[in-house]
Amino acid sequence: MARKIPEINAGSMADIAFLLLIFFLVTTTMDVDTGLMRRLPPPPKKNEKTEVDINKRNVFMVLINKDNVLAINGNPAEVGELRPRIKEFILNANDDPNLSEKELIADKLKIELSKKEPDQEKVNLYKEIIKEFGDGAYVSKGIVSLQNDRGTTYGKYIEVQNEIVGAFNDLRDNMAKKKWGKPYDKLDENQQKMIKTMIPMSISEAEPRSLAKK
Repeated sequence: MARKIPEINAGSMADIAFLLLIFFLVTTTMDVDTGLMRRLPPPPKKNEKTEVDINKRNVFMVLINKDNVLAINGNPAEVGELRPRIKEFILNANDDPNLSEKELIADKLKIELSKKEPDQEKVNLYKEIIKEFGDGAYVSKGIVSLQNDRGTTYGKYIEVQNEIVGAFNDLRDNMAKKKWGKPYDKLDENQQKMIKTMIPMSISEAEPRSLAKK
């Protein structure tokens, strides 16, 4: 007579497997995709002209072709030129007609107040800027437009992006130090809001396409 082999109780195996799964999920390090946060402007309404259509002087054009060659306003350039040239373009300290236009905060306040239902938050902010920086406070109409070729490497794209964003950050830092004697990231929320209004990070990115080699 054959001896009966006792069965193994596997009732708790599911619980053990579940606990192991939880353990590995908790202890495993997963790479997170990095990206660039950018708030894009809403698309224009049909037959509506944009500021770019109206005045080309307000657009600082940056192109990167498939060979990672950079062009600024159609002319070959090096990445190191981007930051100083963007700052010059946005500030336009000497009112150069070839650089970006300026809009007085006082004029923006008048426009807002002329509306049937003015945005009170904007009204208060504009008044505070004028109080802090004077009647000559302005915001640049300049926009940095970036377009890259489908063959552009991700590394070159990020390098160019860093310089563009860095230019705006430098401008904000310089204004903060000049006005309050400390860098932008050390300002309180209201002070940062004023500087962001005067130096908006106006960056437009077009969909990648095949660009002619410069």
